[in-house]
Amino acid sequence: MTGIKMGPWRDREQAGRELGRALLERLGGSPMQPPLVLGLPRGGVVVAAAVTEVIGGELDVLVVRKVGVPWHRELAIGAVTASGLRIHNTDVIRRSRLRDQDAEVAFANAQREAQDRERLFRAGRPSLEFGGRMIVVVDDGLATGATALAAVELLENARPAPERVILAAPVAPPDTAARLASHVDDMVVLRLPADFMAVGEWFDDFTQVDDATVKRLLDGSATI
Repeated sequence: MTGIKMGPWRDREQAGRELGRALLERLGGSPMQPPLVLGLPRGGVVVAAAVTEVIGGELDVLVVRKVGVPWHRELAIGAVTASGLRIHNTDVIRRSRLRDQDAEVAFANAQREAQDRERLFRAGRPSLEFGGRMIVVVDDGLATGATALAAVELLENARPAPERVILAAPVAPPDTAARLASHVDDMVVLRLPADFMAVGEWFDDFTQVDDATVKRLLDGSATI
């Protein structure tokens, strides 16, 4: 796991370019086989597009939805993929005293949202194959890590399996990074601040990314 002293960044694009250069250094130069770069929407796709420009390869999207407490959506009780893989944040579920049936409804709603987003972003294109490939999973920052964990666990269970999975992000708290590192073959994070408060504090411009921007980036990629 790498912690490189960079940032704060002007925007996600600048962070993505710096992250791409750090990945190239970790890989020892341009990889022989073009990697598959998977952005986690929505902000992670912007960073992933910049990473792809630097390291080459193919850009795609991996849709994972955070599942929030119904009365406090920013408080994550877990995450779910479009395919139904669930990651539970048991501490938050217990502290919020959320009933089992309410948690089930929250996860089911988030999965439907993930499926809708995936259809929107892909516009009928099939997902790219994972088997035998080097895959770089990119987000614009890791806080609790629930979304990234759902993504990498999906890849862990993919058949045929990827050759190598790298998780990359501009910033993450050290405990989150340490927890996620055991689920991937390698991890590149530019900043690991002990006093981490929020991802957005590391960007001058952390404007929310809309669906149209994600779709434009994916539509503009010549490789998907």
